[in-house]
Amino acid sequence: MTGPEQHQRIRGAFKAAFGEPELVVRGPGRVNLIGEHTDFNMGFVLPAAVDKAIWLALRPREDDLCRFRAVDLDASFETRLPELAPSDLRWPNYLLGVYSELAADGHGLRGVDCVFGGDVPIGSGMSSSAALECAFAFGLNELFGLGYGRQDLARLGQRAENRFVGVNCGIMDQFASVLGQSRRLIRLDCRDLSHQFIPFEDPGLLLVLCDTRVRRSLATGGEYNARRAQCEAGAASLRARHPEVQSLRDATLELLEAHRAELDPLVFKRCAYIVRENQRVLDACQSLAAGDVEAFGQRMNESHAGLRDEYEVSCPELDLLAARAQSLPGVLGSRMMGAGFGGCTINLVREAELERFEAGMAEVYRRELRTEPLIHVCRLTGGTEIAEEGALRV
Repeated sequence: MTGPEQHQRIRGAFKAAFGEPELVVRGPGRVNLIGEHTDFNMGFVLPAAVDKAIWLALRPREDDLCRFRAVDLDASFETRLPELAPSDLRWPNYLLGVYSELAADGHGLRGVDCVFGGDVPIGSGMSSSAALECAFAFGLNELFGLGYGRQDLARLGQRAENRFVGVNCGIMDQFASVLGQSRRLIRLDCRDLSHQFIPFEDPGLLLVLCDTRVRRSLATGGEYNARRAQCEAGAASLRARHPEVQSLRDATLELLEAHRAELDPLVFKRCAYIVRENQRVLDACQSLAAGDVEAFGQRMNESHAGLRDEYEVSCPELDLLAARAQSLPGVLGSRMMGAGFGGCTINLVREAELERFEAGMAEVYRRELRTEPLIHVCRLTGGTEIAEEGALRV
């Protein structure tokens, strides 16, 4: 379904439920070429917004009632703002968390009617949660004239997920969703949010996602938070001897190795991955700037190996898809993407070999995973926006 078709679908669902919406917002999902789990360690990442998106239709109310409808889940939820509390349904929490953070910022808001849906696969590693949070925050900002800038909205979305949803994510997902630019990657420094837009315009290169169809369980958030705690423990241990190490961003492999005996072996392994991954991002950006896409792809392959062996957030399906893709002609690099334990691999593929890639991976799906292929070719788009009918910035 195209972007304009999604727009009409969500607008129509709002009309059926509540009448005419005041605005429709498009919140893109994101891909991340390299730099996984480095964001909450104040490191470097290389994401981009894509044409898989969440669409929200919104209209403000005159009272404190909030009425939400998730079209794709065929589910509805109502609450009043003075009764704001996490829901056992979980999906409303991404919206309620935004209201919670706006209240913490001192805004006394009215309620809203909201209908949403889209084509960012839930649990795929394309950050549907960040797309939803940030699109909702963007819409409330517009409806109520709150005056937040784009970086402010990204931070607000992150706080909502950290504090209300309970996932200690970094800033990358929200930043990419809100600030993405068409045909550009974002080299983001997660310490100070300084960033550089890197052209990704070679028509001979494609970003292709292979979805394992493995959806992360509710327990995955605990695994994610555990990895974060292990990294923070390692950084704290190093900081006790070296005050300049404010996060693993400041550590080197040599420093880490020098204090290996003081670290729990599992903590050391997690930290070693983060330190290496940060350097891989910088090296990969240099390779891209030099036009050396083969070297860039090799850094992607190394990233997957680190996520599999050191950070241990992969799964058999991700490992299989990455390994098979790396053996196909025209594939420069392949790795798992996102929090892990399921979701997608991201593949850098020469356009001339796309048909052979899709055929080869389809055979892997059917023969080895015993399921039908689910493959997406992604276009890089602009970030969160008020959606005009028929329009999509690509």
